[in-house]
Amino acid sequence: MKKICLTILATLLSASAYAQHAGDNVAALGWFHVMPQDSSTPLTTYVAPSPINTPLRLPSSFTSPGTGLSTNSANTVGLVFSHYLTDHIAVTTVAGLPPTFKIYGHGTIQPPGPAGALGQQNLGDPQANPIVKSVRQWSPALLFQYYFNAPSAKLRPFVGIGVSYNWFSDVQLSQNFVQSTQENLGAVLAAGAGKPGQTQISAKASSSWAPVFNAGLAYNITEHWGLVASVTYIPLKTTSSVIIKAADGTELGVSKADLSADPIISYLAVSYKF
Repeated sequence: MKKICLTILATLLSASAYAQHAGDNVAALGWFHVMPQDSSTPLTTYVAPSPINTPLRLPSSFTSPGTGLSTNSANTVGLVFSHYLTDHIAVTTVAGLPPTFKIYGHGTIQPPGPAGALGQQNLGDPQANPIVKSVRQWSPALLFQYYFNAPSAKLRPFVGIGVSYNWFSDVQLSQNFVQSTQENLGAVLAAGAGKPGQTQISAKASSSWAPVFNAGLAYNITEHWGLVASVTYIPLKTTSSVIIKAADGTELGVSKADLSADPIISYLAVSYKF
């Protein structure tokens, strides 16, 4: 019996060392929580070079102090794949289901001069917010990670650095915001350009490359299964644009703001080594 117990104990002790060695692959599936630390520049409206009615005296561009944009937190499913180049260095790709966000407006867009008396755009109107009811963010990333402790350790802290490419799709504007823009800023620009009829409103956000900074813990439960927890920071910036077109499709103006999302992303996942 004593020999049997010693044999079982030795087996358990040897099983407690689940190494990640050069050549190993680890896939992790889990939950991303994205927390933007956002800030925004005031919106600048660029008026298209079309015929302008003299009494309105619309400038080629104007900035509206006190305006800005903000966004919300989001959750999604993430897939992380790591290949160990050495016992301590891994190259990692990050993907997953793109999260959706809402964009909120603040302040009032008001053209200078006589045009401002005819119409102004209250971005903070609760009836029109969120001004973007849904936008999908894509942020695949590539990182190099360094794992501390011996390859046989059950708990291995790591740090990483890399790059991500970020773009946005499926921008859906709030219908109340669209209607408000058509009746206010859109109507002013259409009058200034001598373009009768209801304006068309759309929106987009610019794509960009951004660095990625990452730190976390990998915990090995068995030879193949484990847990991963990490925190990632991406200094992400995008230019958000609301485009106003006349009824005939002529572009009348664009209102732009630089939005710094700078998300902090927490990740908790189950991993499998093969």
